[in-house]
Amino acid sequence: LAARALHAHSTRAEGPFVVINCGAIPDNLLESELFGYEKGAFTGANHTKIGLVTTANGGTLFLDEIGELPLHMQVKLLRVIQERRLIPVGGVQEQELDIRFVSGTNRDLEAAVQQQSFREDLYYRLNVVEVRMPPLRDRREDIPLLAGHFLRNFSSELGKEIRAMERETLDALMNYPFGGNVRELENVIERQVITADGRLDLDLPGPESAARSNTEIVPPAPLLPSPLPAQILVANSAAGPSRNRYFQIFDRLGSAPAPSQS
Repeated sequence: LAARALHAHSTRAEGPFVVINCGAIPDNLLESELFGYEKGAFTGANHTKIGLVTTANGGTLFLDEIGELPLHMQVKLLRVIQERRLIPVGGVQEQELDIRFVSGTNRDLEAAVQQQSFREDLYYRLNVVEVRMPPLRDRREDIPLLAGHFLRNFSSELGKEIRAMERETLDALMNYPFGGNVRELENVIERQVITADGRLDLDLPGPESAARSNTEIVPPAPLLPSPLPAQILVANSAAGPSRNRYFQIFDRLGSAPAPSQS
């Protein structure tokens, strides 16, 4: 949410917003997937491929789960962020980049730096503006907003006519701890929409709802969809918004940036 909101409220809003899950790409494919490759660069490279980083040119690149990036790729990413250019695998010509780099993680990167599993120079290069996102259980007022959004999305996607949820259902969600944060809430709503027959019947562990009512409610749609990581790091961008603009955006999201350590 924070990364998408930052992009949507910036001068790059008309540009691409590209998400890369650093923990979902196999190590042996990371470099070619991120930076692309030239034809003949390796066995099976029968054509030139544009990397995911290049597709974000003119916009924002969100590096989700940045803490999962292997050390050998961290040094290559550091060079790309610093130099604002890259060379595809097997290539010789540099490509200039105009990208805002935003990263997210649920790991303690400062601890990872101390344990030497995350490069200190990359950490400080990324950590120009840091935003720590509270867990969902500490911002329960967001649950109706998010649940309503997921409900409409999955109802439309699955061809179900479910456009509202009952007060009893919402109370059950509000009382649930959601250790898995927004991703767990999204999973719960998707599962219930799949099995629903006209209405949602949640079967969640935990305290029963204090309020019992059949009043239907339709939560307002959230600004933008996306599961939230625990920490957002925004690298400096020559063409991006000012530091004050970052603070204005995150203030609207109800999450103030932490003081910069760079």
